[in-house]
Amino acid sequence: MTKLLVDRDVVNKRVGGVEAEVAELSELAKQPLEEFTEGPGWKLAQFHLHRALEGVFNISTHLLSRLPGGVATQYKEIAVQMGEKGLVPKEFAQTRLVEMAKYRNRLVHFYAEITADELYGLIKDDLGDFDLFLAAVKKTLSNLEEFGLAAE
Repeated sequence: MTKLLVDRDVVNKRVGGVEAEVAELSELAKQPLEEFTEGPGWKLAQFHLHRALEGVFNISTHLLSRLPGGVATQYKEIAVQMGEKGLVPKEFAQTRLVEMAKYRNRLVHFYAEITADELYGLIKDDLGDFDLFLAAVKKTLSNLEEFGLAAE
C-alpha cells in the first residue's frame, strides 16, 4: 500500500486561513457587548468561527489520513484521534478539541440556538485554543518523522 504524504503547502495554507479567521474574531471580541449583539458583529463572528473550526478539522483529517488507523467519521472522533496519535496533547484533544468539534456541529446544525451573548463569551475567552492547536500542528510539520509522517 502506498503511504500518503503530508502536503506541507496545503497544511500551511490552512494554518494561515485559521490564523486569519482568529484575527478577525479577536477584532470582534474588542467590541463592547452591546455593540457586538446589536450590530453585525455576532453574525460575522459565527461566520469566522465556523471557518476557523472547519480549518482545524481539515488540517486534522489531512494529517490523520496519512497515519495508520487515522480514519474518523465524526468530528469528535477526529479530535480524540489527534490526541491518541500524539499530534496534539492528549488532554487538550479530549477536552478542548472535542469541545471545538461540538461547537462546530452547533454552528452547522443548531445555529438558530446560538445566542449573541454565548458567542461573545466564547470569542472573549476561548480563542487561545486555536493557538494551542496551531502550535501543535506547526511542531508536527517541523518533525514529521517523529510522528510517523513524511512530506511530498
